[in-house]
Amino acid sequence: MSYKMIVLDLDDTLLKNDGTISRKTKKTLKKAQEDGVKVVLASGRPTFAIASVANALELEKYGGYIISYNGARIIECKSRKELYAANITREEVQELYQMSQENEAYIQTYIGDNIIASQSNKFTDIEKQITGMEIIIPDDFSSYVQQEVVKVIVLQEPERLKELEKQWKPLVENKLYMTISKPFFLEFMNLEVDKGKSILRLGKMLGIDAEEIIAIGDSYNDITMIQAAGLGVAMGNAVETVKEIANYITEDNEHDGVAAVVEKFIWEQAFALIA
Repeated sequence: MSYKMIVLDLDDTLLKNDGTISRKTKKTLKKAQEDGVKVVLASGRPTFAIASVANALELEKYGGYIISYNGARIIECKSRKELYAANITREEVQELYQMSQENEAYIQTYIGDNIIASQSNKFTDIEKQITGMEIIIPDDFSSYVQQEVVKVIVLQEPERLKELEKQWKPLVENKLYMTISKPFFLEFMNLEVDKGKSILRLGKMLGIDAEEIIAIGDSYNDITMIQAAGLGVAMGNAVETVKEIANYITEDNEHDGVAAVVEKFIWEQAFALIA
């Protein structure tokens, strides 16, 4: 199979634990783009917080794409045009706010380039560190958020979030897409949104079939794209659930797992076809 697109999660996949891309992985991905492979960054992060990684890989130059907010936005890097967008309604935000308050959990969303949080908490502080976005804590979260938003995150200790995910699944499964990204982030988006659906949307726009796509990830919010792609890859540091559904398990994010996939499934197969 000749793969035409490689889709990469960011945190704990493309990025090392210190938030950087290794020299080898960066060089490998630039060479893949020179060979005509489309590189797509697919993350739960806001678009704003993916841009610096896209710049480091020169996606604008090579015609790459960003899938942000777990699939709720698709951006063409060259033109910076938004190719797809889906939001959740104000009413849905209010419902999630009430659910979070009843269960002593924090809640946040995004307006513009700011994080809007119900109250100060260590998990939103982590999001600020990851994204570089400023935090606004209004006196009344419910009154402050009066519009559609791209997504909502409920935040609490990982064990409690898993309990809430199970408890809330019957309440939201026909209305919203719910997924855990990081262990302390329970995310909610439009029902038509997940990474898998959006990589297929982008593939259709570009005339690339699912079988021609490689998707690499490590966490629960990567499951749909790993299942949707022709080759679904789990990082060596991925959660066990992701490893179980993947077609292939690569090295971890500290040992150039992404570069190893390009070498094995794009370059080695290309050489085999030539031979």
